[in-house]
Amino acid sequence: MRKTKEILRLKFEGGLGNHTIGRALSVSASTVWDTVARFQATGLPWPLPPDLTEAALEARLYRRQGSHEANPARVPSWPGVQAELRKKHVTLRLLFEEYKVEHPDGYQYSWFCERFREWRKTIDLVMRQEHTLGERVFIDWAGDTIPVIDAGTGEVRPAYLFLVVLGASNYTYACATARQTTADWIGAQVQALEFFGGVPRLIVPDQARALIKNPDTYDPQPNRLYDEFATHYGCALLAARPAHPRDKPKVENAVLVVERWILARLRNRRFFSLMELNQAIALLLVDLNQRAFKKLPGNRRSAFEQLDLPALRALPAKRFDIFRWKSAKVNIDYHVEVERHWYSVPHGLVRERTDVRLAASTIEVFVRGRRVASHLRSGQAGRHTTDPAHMPESHRRHLEWTPGRIVRWAEQTGPATGELVAVILASRPHPEQGYRSCLGILRLSRRYGPERLEAAAVRALAIRARTYRSVESILRNGLDRQPLPDAAPAGPARRHANLRGGSYYE
Repeated sequence: MRKTKEILRLKFEGGLGNHTIGRALSVSASTVWDTVARFQATGLPWPLPPDLTEAALEARLYRRQGSHEANPARVPSWPGVQAELRKKHVTLRLLFEEYKVEHPDGYQYSWFCERFREWRKTIDLVMRQEHTLGERVFIDWAGDTIPVIDAGTGEVRPAYLFLVVLGASNYTYACATARQTTADWIGAQVQALEFFGGVPRLIVPDQARALIKNPDTYDPQPNRLYDEFATHYGCALLAARPAHPRDKPKVENAVLVVERWILARLRNRRFFSLMELNQAIALLLVDLNQRAFKKLPGNRRSAFEQLDLPALRALPAKRFDIFRWKSAKVNIDYHVEVERHWYSVPHGLVRERTDVRLAASTIEVFVRGRRVASHLRSGQAGRHTTDPAHMPESHRRHLEWTPGRIVRWAEQTGPATGELVAVILASRPHPEQGYRSCLGILRLSRRYGPERLEAAAVRALAIRARTYRSVESILRNGLDRQPLPDAAPAGPARRHANLRGGSYYE
């Protein structure tokens, strides 16, 4: 007690600061602060009463919490104080002043601070970590897997358990995935944010290769898809350092809790699909989040509704569409190849290197960060998806021609011209092979006029002349103005003595 009295003397008589007293007496400044705070909490005057013994002073300074709390109604709810302290801009001094408004005859500030700090020491270490409300979620995979049986083949495949935990409330989400690919990582996080009903400011993952392009202790870089996921939801990514589980202790502890309260309960059940397994996990997850805390009032669900939920930001209107990227070069036919299907881009980009984003139902093509094409995704291998706007003008005009359109155009000249064009197109193995010949015939009307072309078509049909050269020859030689050749005689064959019948050859 001699050093204690010396601290008090230097403080109240000498008026020295805590650091100066600490250096003078070879003790820490925090020890000086604690001693002074304890003394002020006793309400004793300085100088000390002459009849106060050292034993009595020690008892007044260092008695246990609660030994002098005769009126429990004046003692604040320390869990409530801690919950309020986590809120933005809230300080212990503000909470004390609010306490004094409610209890004007309550304890003083030094007692308030001292008792709160003593109470925090009685709580589990993980629970005592400070987490700003709605600020962080921690993600990880459980070490153990769950067997899933293929109902068709009987093959047993492992399912991986994915966990997400909110920092302030410990509210937990879990689901099973078939693999641990980038799509599985991000898809599970999308489901977790929808489960929480909001978005935190930070997501703390491992530096898994599926998420982090360049793992590094100081400057880890997320891959392109994970970065776009964070941009879509307006949150930041803060990857934990490799081999530093203390960077995300919340989820490390949640792994143990989930393995004990979910995996252990499912150990004797058999699952035949991932959907069936996730339905079972969802039911047990409700029970897990509603289990009462051991050392704090309430449970994960109530803490989430009180602490984290009000601080989360709203989900975006559209769900994040999981996709993947690939690089592709534009072919000379202004198409890029994606999974053996060809998609068009503007024809001016021939031989350019592009980035293709593949979503579930669409593909988008980017050149130097600018989107140049978008198509519905097709599963037909070896086929083409072409936007006419991407084609050169000459190709676009050619694409507009169809057999029906050419026939209708020819009929404007006359029915015989339309019939001749239809016969030419039908005579080719592929109608496109007759396009050039038909268009050449129709152009002859510019030189000879539509009346002569119609007459030439009548003659061409009569003599079975089904080429451009034949029709052009008829017009050049004026045969369209000549009468048609006589048709072959019709009716029964003539009888004549010199004609032999079928009986002659018997």
